[in-house]
This record gives sequence, C-alpha cells and structure tokens, in this order.
Amino acid sequence: MVHITKIAPQLFVNDVTESAEFYRDVLGFTFDRFFGEPAVFVVVDRGEARLLLKTAPEARRPLVSNAATPGGFTDVYLYCDDVIALASELRARGAEIVVEPTDRPIYNGRELHVRDCNGWVLCFGQLLD
Repeated sequence: MVHITKIAPQLFVNDVTESAEFYRDVLGFTFDRFFGEPAVFVVVDRGEARLLLKTAPEARRPLVSNAATPGGFTDVYLYCDDVIALASELRARGAEIVVEPTDRPIYNGRELHVRDCNGWVLCFGQLLD
C-alpha cells in the first residue's frame, strides 16, 4: 500500500496577498512566491505544516468558518509541541486568540484556537504524552 506522507489543506481567502502577510507576520509562517497576476494563490509553511491559500470565487463568499455554527468545529487542526509557548508568541504578534490553551482530557491533549484574517479558526494541538 502507498504511504501518504503529508497533507496540505487549501483554504479559500478574500485576498491572497493580505492573507499571506498575515500568516507570515502574525502566525509565523513563511512563503516564497505568489502565483498569478494579480496574486491568486500562495503556499505558506511553518515547520512541517503547509497550507495552500487561494482566492475565493465570488460564489464562495462570504467565507464562513465551521466554528461559526454553535458546536461547530475549527477549520484546520495543526499539531505543535508547545501550545502554551505558541500562545505567548502569537499573542505578542497580535493574533486573535479565540480559545486560550485548554487541556482536552478526552485525548490527553492541549489546544489553542486562533482566528485568521479571513475568519478561519485554526486549532493548534499538542499531545500530552
């Protein structure tokens, strides 16, 4: 059987340039180029995490987060090794913390929820082994 090695979720965004700069300046991701003129696509990376940001077609606007529904889920789940340190870093960069670091005994983890500039809610999770 073929082994799948990575995943790169795609998020629709309102403005690729603004979003890439937000992910770089506030969330600590990097990117090296935009695709299209004007820019319509960008790949952002932080560590082993990769997200693909693409301009949303008019028919997909306004963007609606899964978290907008009561009891809804976050839009992207990213693993990290220190949620508390990440919360401090992101807070210092001006990130909107939706849920402060919270222990989740159901899976022996800790989570931090952050809203991006498009309204998407990213959950950063840490397994507490």
